[in-house]
Amino acid sequence: MIINQIKEEICIHISELSRRTGVSLRSLRYYEEKNLLSPTRLENGYRDYAESDIEKVKFIQLYFSLGLTTKEITDFFDCLFQDGEKLQCLPNAIEVGERKLNEIKAQIDFLRKAETQLERSLLKWKNMISQTEKLD
Repeated sequence: MIINQIKEEICIHISELSRRTGVSLRSLRYYEEKNLLSPTRLENGYRDYAESDIEKVKFIQLYFSLGLTTKEITDFFDCLFQDGEKLQCLPNAIEVGERKLNEIKAQIDFLRKAETQLERSLLKWKNMISQTEKLD
């Protein structure tokens, strides 16, 4: 417990968060604008992020890559990172999660069919070359 508190107190500047996550400064500022990240603001205006924000940025990137909107990601974050009562956010998070999961499964199915078709075509073409070489 004490270790987690110490880790949470470690402050990371935006440039370090960018370096550690591979996400641009501009994107990190956008995430803050959309309330996906909430860094502490120092008196000099600098942003200080917590260690846990590294994980949050990775989730944001994953969810954006899945096609979620910032609103949907915010709803997910309410369930993932919110302290206290989470029951209110669960129905929406489940609905969005199930919809995205079905989309992913459909994409996987499509890619498997494309893979099978491409494997068949390659085998057919290689056999044609092999047969032609035997005739020569």
